Amino acid sequence: MLLPRRAVIFLGVCFFLILFFTARALSRPWNQVPQVIGLGDLVPSLNDTTWNITRGHTNNDLYAPPPHFVPGVPKPPGYQYSKVMVVTRTKEEDTDWIAEQLPDWGTAIYVADDPSAPLHPPKNKGHEVMVYLTYLVDHYDNLPDVAVFMHSHQNAWHNDELVEGDAAQLLRRLNLNRVIREGYMNTRCGYGPGCPAWMHPGAVEEDESKQEEIMLARAWGELFPDQPIPSVLAQPCCAQFALSRDRIRSIPRARYVFYRDWLLSTDLSDYITGRIWEYLWQYIFTGEAVLCVDESVCLCDGYGFCFGGDEEYRAYQQLGAEKHELQELFDAWVWFADDEFAGKGELDLSKPEEGADIHAQLQNKQKQATEALYNANQRGKDPQIRAQEAGRPWKEGDGF
Repeated sequence: MLLPRRAVIFLGVCFFLILFFTARALSRPWNQVPQVIGLGDLVPSLNDTTWNITRGHTNNDLYAPPPHFVPGVPKPPGYQYSKVMVVTRTKEEDTDWIAEQLPDWGTAIYVADDPSAPLHPPKNKGHEVMVYLTYLVDHYDNLPDVAVFMHSHQNAWHNDELVEGDAAQLLRRLNLNRVIREGYMNTRCGYGPGCPAWMHPGAVEEDESKQEEIMLARAWGELFPDQPIPSVLAQPCCAQFALSRDRIRSIPRARYVFYRDWLLSTDLSDYITGRIWEYLWQYIFTGEAVLCVDESVCLCDGYGFCFGGDEEYRAYQQLGAEKHELQELFDAWVWFADDEFAGKGELDLSKPEEGADIHAQLQNKQKQATEALYNANQRGKDPQIRAQEAGRPWKEGDGF
């Protein structure tokens, strides 16, 4: 049966109004509409205080202007900073290496999957993120001069090659004065992965190498509803960094509670939330979406490897690449050499001539690399050279 013309017109007008108001709602920016956080909670509008008050937050805490980050002032040379390692581990992971090799460091070691442990997070979710935020919430009023947030393993590929991937070496060399000056310092100097422009929150197609990328815009809108979504988020991976007490306290404690509440309630997976936060820490503690410090500056001022500048550091890296290539050639020659020489301990490098030549080149590159590294270490002992390479002023009597 055909509907009367008047009814058809009425239905058409209703359909148009539905489309119109739906389009308007969808076009509003993140900070003008409630955003779903996990299991039904909402990020409120800027004028809605009910949600915040019930969780101990206030609009002054959450929607105040971004903190004004200022450089810290190091203590005089010889001052002994208080320092704590904040470490996340599971029940199966061993952290005895910390007490054995870093006895002068305080520790806050959280066991993520053991609710009976003296230190544990409220929920095992978000990888290290939950532990880091829990420490910031619980110790906000009792912080050391410097807190370093680390994983539990001593050796890892993402600890820089110059410390042989060893977290103990890294922390023994860490320049606490740089942490005080900068406020926030990623413990990794190497760019890859993470810099110079790794994450693009506007991406809509999934990249297997960074699956979290397509969820960044949603997470950003929920965590920072009054801040525009950046086009790029970048810093060196992998969620290990140092903070000064002043930098931690430049942000209200309620914000850390808010961030942890988000992590507790979001329906994003443990894996994805952990990966997302790898590229949020630098924004939270510096206000910068992209924080890719020159590797030569980071290595020199941060750890005392002073090659003389970016060009000289690149030359050292090139030496390493050439040495690696020669090593592969030499290994291949040994493998394919005559049975008389192959696989029998010391190789007679006078025969064949090709192998001896490769080995001589390899030894030469190794000598050059060793000399360059030795000289970098010697320069790194001079606070004036560190200041020069970092591009900061220095006067007689200043330390690192």
